[in-house]
Amino acid sequence: MKPQDGHDGAAREDWPAGMLYIVATPIGNLQDITLRALRVLENVDIVAAEDTRHTGLLLKSFGLKKAMISCFAHNEEKQSLRILEMLKEGKSVALVSDAGTPGISDPGSRLVRQAVMAGVKLTVIPGPCAGIAALAASGLDTDAFAFGGFLPRSGKEKKDWLERFGSFRGTLVFYESPHRLQATLSLLRDIWGERYCCIARELTKRYETFIRGRLTEVLDELARLESIKGEIVVVMEAGPIEGAHGFSREEAQELGRLLLAGGLHRKEASRKLARITGMPAKTCYAMLTPESRD
Repeated sequence: MKPQDGHDGAAREDWPAGMLYIVATPIGNLQDITLRALRVLENVDIVAAEDTRHTGLLLKSFGLKKAMISCFAHNEEKQSLRILEMLKEGKSVALVSDAGTPGISDPGSRLVRQAVMAGVKLTVIPGPCAGIAALAASGLDTDAFAFGGFLPRSGKEKKDWLERFGSFRGTLVFYESPHRLQATLSLLRDIWGERYCCIARELTKRYETFIRGRLTEVLDELARLESIKGEIVVVMEAGPIEGAHGFSREEAQELGRLLLAGGLHRKEASRKLARITGMPAKTCYAMLTPESRD
């Protein structure tokens, strides 16, 4: 593949020295790579890759052979210094992750941050991003949305994530691994109450799948599957504001008293109350404390 001249100065001799290119690559279907991305990958001096073996196969599929350097989560801080030195020497570097846009729940953000602080020239070659693709196909509101990355596994980070995004008044987009998906959705239903969501799996690939519905409906459908595999994106609607289902605080408290009188423990009663009223489970739990009921 020969370099092509164009209005953006695609010819090799016209490219600025010492430029960092943040290059988005396909998330599954190789045809999603852009012409500009191919020109950049062909003409840069070095490709900084999350996995050089994976990127090597991508380059090979387009007839490209480039010098590469690894830059992944566990060595990014160290490699960033090495890459910055290359850039200061006048070499051009393309930063790529295994799939999608570097830095978006993938390695790359540290390098970009250090490049900005060092005054290095950089530009982005936009393209595929699983989160945006799933949002576009979800059928949910796109006027206001938040990207939550991956739900932390445990501890304070997980608690902070749940509090931060549980109250967000817009669509939430986040990633999850297949083996944790059902447990995560069950947890969110218990804490946040019922919400409509879209599960996008294996986007742009042969077995691309969308599962849409309320959390309980989605969990029921997932339970019928023999196994859950592939890359997962969850797109979830914003939770209702307090009383949005027609329950005032007093009515919700009265319903909570009935649940407690029926023999449910406070934690179980608060979760059920959240599912019925659409209020956050934390709010329901607080309403069912002895002080609140006096």
